[in-house]
Amino acid sequence: MKVETTAECPEPYILPNDVTLKVHETIQEDVGPLASIFKVLSDPVRIHILRALEVSELCVCVLVEITDYKHSALSYHLKLLKDANLVESKRERNFQTYYLTGFGRSLLQTIEYSINERFQKEL
Repeated sequence: MKVETTAECPEPYILPNDVTLKVHETIQEDVGPLASIFKVLSDPVRIHILRALEVSELCVCVLVEITDYKHSALSYHLKLLKDANLVESKRERNFQTYYLTGFGRSLLQTIEYSINERFQKEL
């Protein structure tokens, strides 16, 4: 595949050839993993689950009671969060307990910090 190294832009906007080439390379990178994280985070129910797990690890039975969602619906959302490596679970006696992974906690904190920074600048 031939990659053009100059962009067709009106003067005086000119990109250096190395920047144009890097943009072409970047556009062709696989963004599937990043897109899948955004898909998982696009549902308010899953955001609520993450925020609740930020407070404490919780049993599914507690999440059912707090959210008024059916067990099957919560299990679906928790599976998606688990597949995205945002939450993990462990069995404690008769209870399945969920908690944020390090990645999940870090991602949630980074997003919340960035949003707070944005709104602080707008005030």
